[in-house]
Amino acid sequence: MIKAYWASISWTDWNVGRVLAELDRLHLRDKTIVLFWGDHGYHLGEMGKWSKHGSLYELGTRVPLIVSAPGAKANGRAVTAPVQSLDLYPTLCELCGLSVPSGLEGHSLTPLLNDPNARWDHPAYSFAGNAKNLGVAVRTARYRYAEWNGGEAGAMLIDEVHDPHETRNLIDDPQYQSVKAELSALAKRFAGNAK
Repeated sequence: MIKAYWASISWTDWNVGRVLAELDRLHLRDKTIVLFWGDHGYHLGEMGKWSKHGSLYELGTRVPLIVSAPGAKANGRAVTAPVQSLDLYPTLCELCGLSVPSGLEGHSLTPLLNDPNARWDHPAYSFAGNAKNLGVAVRTARYRYAEWNGGEAGAMLIDEVHDPHETRNLIDDPQYQSVKAELSALAKRFAGNAK
């Protein structure tokens, strides 16, 4: 199953490369915005899970994303800042010179397209479950905080910089209580909007 999963990802990656190579061959890259994204992947035994849904771990919420824009200084470079799918619409509006409608929750990624190390203070949110069993995660540059049912059904705080495999839950560590409080407040506010 794991081999088949990786084979399908490799095949998709190969085809994306073919599309980009054809844009280059036709000299269309300087006139074309490329936006490629997908759904989150499967747990393949990691964290004891063999499933697609119901996870608030990094592995269960990350999605593939490629953005290439004419003249963007960071084309071809990786960005490590946490972004979210809600950021794609305002990004396309800005890149196309269109007005961004008011009330959008996302943020244009154009600062990151020009400098992958640009200051980015916008956390990324994700959720799993439903109104009766709602899990919400907040991801900042350093931390992932997740809680189920407002923390009543469990919570986790992971230092993604020092523990990228998410093996140590810092939720009860006194040293991280201010981080927990800050991210829990963000999660609760997001959960109120997600219901």
